[in-house]
Formats: sequence, structure tokens, C-alpha cells
Amino acid sequence: MKKIDEYQGKKVLVMGFGISGINAAHLLVKLGANVTANDKATPKNNDIVDDLKADGIKVITGDNPISLANEGFDVVVKNPGIPYDNPLVAAFVKQGTPIITEAELGWQIFDGHLVSVTGSNGKTTTTTLTQLMIAENAKYQVKYAGNIGISFSKIAEDLGPDDTLVTELSSFQLLGAPTIHPHIAIITNIFSNHLDYHKTRENYINAKLNITRNQTKDDFLVINWDRDEWQKIAQRSQATIVPFSRLNKSHEGSYVEDGMIYWRGQEVMPTKDIRLIGPQNVENALAAIAAAKLSGVTNDAIKKVLTTFSGVRHRLQYVMEYQERLFYNDSKSTDIEATEVALQGFDRPVVLLAGGLDRGYTFERLVPYFKKHVKAMIVFGECKDKMKDAGNQAGVPVIESENAITAVPEAWKLSEPGDVILLSPANASWDQFPSFEVRGDEFIEAVEKLTGKKEQ
Repeated sequence: MKKIDEYQGKKVLVMGFGISGINAAHLLVKLGANVTANDKATPKNNDIVDDLKADGIKVITGDNPISLANEGFDVVVKNPGIPYDNPLVAAFVKQGTPIITEAELGWQIFDGHLVSVTGSNGKTTTTTLTQLMIAENAKYQVKYAGNIGISFSKIAEDLGPDDTLVTELSSFQLLGAPTIHPHIAIITNIFSNHLDYHKTRENYINAKLNITRNQTKDDFLVINWDRDEWQKIAQRSQATIVPFSRLNKSHEGSYVEDGMIYWRGQEVMPTKDIRLIGPQNVENALAAIAAAKLSGVTNDAIKKVLTTFSGVRHRLQYVMEYQERLFYNDSKSTDIEATEVALQGFDRPVVLLAGGLDRGYTFERLVPYFKKHVKAMIVFGECKDKMKDAGNQAGVPVIESENAITAVPEAWKLSEPGDVILLSPANASWDQFPSFEVRGDEFIEAVEKLTGKKEQ
């Protein structure tokens, strides 16, 4: 942890009692700040409030009182999910109070080697693979943190100048991280996500580009080279560009040619040996390989990770095989693009479980993938009628179910030996579940109940 004095004696407001907010509040006290912690909700767990108060932190819950904007705060540390049009946040913006996220605070105290990952899809898998690969050859600590579910600042407190931290960073986090400066930055891809928050695609892209905003030619931006738009986006960085390409569009970094992965012309391993399935995971592997090779990792270490790692929970996660059916949990597929790439990963017939929150769009884009990969569908949630329409257009048998859990026995009835039973909803979970994680966990529980087996 790097010693800093910029918060000594400063008044700081922490907005949001998520994991990152709570850790940030306690860290700021250690840094000498006068801290107030505020959450619009009242926590069900009183221990959270008690722990904050025990550390000398003023706690305000149940509202974001606009009067806080008049209390002379020097800095606001905002939960990334709180939008900038929140009235209290907007008031701070209007008066020019600096607003940062916990990721910025983590960077300010971090004293080691930083690798950061962002993108619309594949962030968590790429972050995990990168951390595992670098750790294989490392003499010092190699950890991961960030949007992966572990507080950046909490891990940064325990790391020294020789250690490496691989961070997953969302567009929300990056908006409030003005000085973050990874030595290696990775952009997995950029689609059109979170436009309800960012308002425009250009705003979303600009938020993602904060990951490379402070890089110089002595740093590296690892970026997907398979779309012209992403190649143009790379031109907006001052870093040394390191492309990765599943479609063999560049040989300057990591790429695939004739079923073999290469790093700058040197063979690394065949794509068929990657344990993770699907073209999206080839891309995730390529991004991680580039970061690993830039960090001095050997091919043997890379191969060891890619031939053994079976996936991050809820991200095309292999659950089990039962009576010659394979079950996969892809609850993290909360958009159309993610389900597209999930379906492309299977050469077996798929019984697909899909549906969820109705965000106003339809699913015609999925029709070709349904035709090619899907033998039957079970649909649920607010958008089940729209999903059913797409299935009907593809000529796929479709039945309705209440939710992703009740759909499991229905999927079993429609399956045969050799089939894949896949939860890949193409929609957010919030119409029926508090998060995609809960949806995925309950799906796995339903599979375990059906089969009498535990996930593998």
C-alpha cells in the first residue's frame, strides 16, 4: 500500500453500502479523512452500520438527502451503480465537487504492477485467466479484484511494489477513475450496453476508454482487432497497441491461424485444447495470453491454465453431465450478443432456457442461431412472448414456463441423450431475481434436484 496524505483532514462522503463502499469508508478513515457514509436503503444487517460507526464514521441511511450537498464535502466516493442524474449526485456535479469511484481510491494507494480489463463481454473470464497465467510464473503475489466482486482498494492495501493486481473495471467504475493508469490495459470488445445509464454509445465508449486515458507509449493496450470499429477506437490511445484476433486479422499480438494460437509468430497451443468452450472464450484466452506474454509468462504456464480452467461461475459454466445430457449455466448472458456467442460454442443440439426483463427490444437477431443450434426452447419472464416469437420464426418448438427454475424439468422432458441443456437468458434477471448470480445459483440447485447430483 502506498502512503498518501491527500485525504488527511478532508471531508469525504461515501455513497452506497456495497462491498466497495464499505471498504472505501474504512480505508478513508485510515487515510485521515472525516467520513460520512450514506445509503438510500436501510441495511437489513445492522452489523454494517455498527461497524461503520465504531470506526468514527457518520452514517445516514434511508435516503440520499439533498442537504448533504451543502455540508462542504471535499470529495464524494460514489457507488458505480448510482447514476449521475441522481439528485444528490447531480447537485455535487453542479457545484464542482470531485466525484470518484472506489476503483480510483484503490489506484491511488496501489504501489505495484497494474493490469486492468474492461469490455462489454468477457471481462471476468479474461481477468481470471490473466491472473492465473501471471501467477504461474510469478515470484511475488498476483491477485485479482474490482468488478469481479472483490474490492480493489481492499486488495491494494495488502500489496507491495513487486506485486501484481489484475482488475476488472466496468464502464461505471471507469467514469469515476480519472487518474487510473494500468501498465497493461485490455479491452475485450465494445457492444451497446448500459445505454440507459450512459445515454449514448459514444458516452459508453468514452467511459471504457478511461482505462487507457493516462497510458503512454511505454504502456500497452491489448484490444480486440476483429472489428473495424475497435481498430479505430484503438487509435484514440497513446499506448503501444497489442492486437488480439480470433479471425486472423493481425499477427502483431496473439491470434488464431488454422486452429493454432500464436503469439507474434510463435506457436502457443491448439485452440481445441482450451477447456472453455465457444469462440468468445478463444477471444478471452487470446486477450489473456497477450497480457501474460507481455508480463513474461511462459507458454507452458499458459497451456497449463487454458487446459485446466473450467470457467467462471455463471459464465457458460459447465455444471454437470447426467444421462448423457450436459448442463451449462450461462446466467451472465444478459444481452443478445452474449447468447449469440454461447450458442456458437456448441456442436450438439441445445435445449435453450431464455427470457427475463423486458427492455423493449425484440430477438430477431437470434433467429439464425436458433435455427442452427437450438432443438427446443423454454421461455419465461417479462419478455417471454418476444422470445417465443423469435423461436417461432426459427421453426423451433417453444413452451412457456414461469421462470428459469421451473424451466429445468421442462427442458429435461424435451431433451435426449447427447443434448445440451443451456441457461443463456439473453436478458437481465431483475423481473424475477435480484441478480444474474441468484438466477444462476437457483438454476444449478434445480439441476441438482432433478438429477440427484452435485455440480461438478
